[in-house]
Amino acid sequence: MNHTRYKLAIFDLDGTLIDSSYGIFDTIYDTIQHFSLPDLTSEQLRTFIGPPIERSFQHYYPQLSSQQQKELCCFFRDQYKKEHLLHAALYDGISELLKKLQSCQISTAVATYKRQYFADAILTHLQLSPHLNVICGSDMEGKLTKTDIIQQTISLAGIQDITQVVMIGDSDNDAIGAQQIGLDFIGVTYGFGFQSEQDVRKFPCVAIAHTPDQLANWII
Repeated sequence: MNHTRYKLAIFDLDGTLIDSSYGIFDTIYDTIQHFSLPDLTSEQLRTFIGPPIERSFQHYYPQLSSQQQKELCCFFRDQYKKEHLLHAALYDGISELLKKLQSCQISTAVATYKRQYFADAILTHLQLSPHLNVICGSDMEGKLTKTDIIQQTISLAGIQDITQVVMIGDSDNDAIGAQQIGLDFIGVTYGFGFQSEQDVRKFPCVAIAHTPDQLANWII
């Protein structure tokens, strides 16, 4: 019998389950070199992890036309898929965390801005797919918001009562998505978005985790 508070734990992907910075940074470098754009600092590069790539390029290169922005994003995705997609690593303790949750009859899921194909390929490569009940990525047009993706994840998991769902993530996108739906939210500070407890507490949250190991106690 399941006595846990939650029946479904939804995780963001980049900065929560995996460190995807290696592949993303290399692809951004390839892209800005290809289009002869100004270089970005390491801190600026960090902000690319999580949000839709369109938003990040528009922020740093607003001088480009909409057509140029589209070409930039297409090149980035093609290069990422061909050269750098699988250059990612699990955070320590993630596999054990997902196994533990499932042993407690808590379903596990991923809701990510990454395209569905990218998410599936990375999670298969890192051998996490068997420990996830649902993997929900973004649409090909990039029109879905994080809220949309989280809602799709809940639907695919077959959960009706949102009080039985918790969202775990490392950024404001995750926190806002959870808030808009009315989900409990746990913020993590080991990723790329939130760097401190103060960052997380700008949003409604039920807990803050500084390591993946701390997540199990909060979720269960």
